[in-house]
Amino acid sequence: MAKKLIAEFFGTFWLVFGGCGAAIFASQIAPSADSGQIGILLLGVALAFGLTVLTMAYAVGHISGGHFNPAVSFGLAAGGRLPWKDLLPYVIAQCVGALAAAACLFLILKGANNGELVQFQGKGGEFATNFYGEAVYFGRSYSMFAAFLAETLLTMFFIIVIMGATDKFANGKFAGIAIGLCLTLIHLICIPITNTSVNPARSLSQAVFVGGEAISQLWLFWVAPILGGVIGGVIYSRLLQRTHAEAAAA
Repeated sequence: MAKKLIAEFFGTFWLVFGGCGAAIFASQIAPSADSGQIGILLLGVALAFGLTVLTMAYAVGHISGGHFNPAVSFGLAAGGRLPWKDLLPYVIAQCVGALAAAACLFLILKGANNGELVQFQGKGGEFATNFYGEAVYFGRSYSMFAAFLAETLLTMFFIIVIMGATDKFANGKFAGIAIGLCLTLIHLICIPITNTSVNPARSLSQAVFVGGEAISQLWLFWVAPILGGVIGGVIYSRLLQRTHAEAAAA
């Protein structure tokens, strides 16, 4: 069990450090007079999150199952893929890994501009927090209900993809690719809505360092992803998962 929790720690650390780090340091680099905008923008951040999961799925997925996300652990428990007794240790390991990654990001960011104290203002952009109710991207703001629905639905489909890609009747060699690309797609859809959570540990880690409204809105980025994860786990296990007899007859 210890190695599983260590794997979840490092996997979640890499997800937060890579995905949120790309958003913080590389998404909005100042334009260059010669080359124009050189930041990675929305597409780059979405790819960064997908690549973190893809790489760690192959690195440590065979040890712990490669959850790196409390909502995924809840979903797999609801779908019969994770014993309920293992759920709390997994979630704790994931949250500790995410917080450690956020602490490293904060220290690196603090090292910019000759160590000038970091002052977070507004939502989303400065430390990759999740949010709702304020226009940050493209001049649109999304209500609490819209954010809740988006996070729930996207997490639900994420769990369905994870369970399908890792099913014993699927080609497991490509599971990491499918899961990583799914997370990339989720970010392409949801960054303009909530800055994309679908991962309570990721949301917690950034909110702790920003404080204020990021903390007061954090409940949504725990409840909606976990709800979506549980729904997705139940849907796959009850409606989509094939039995041995069905597989033999196919």
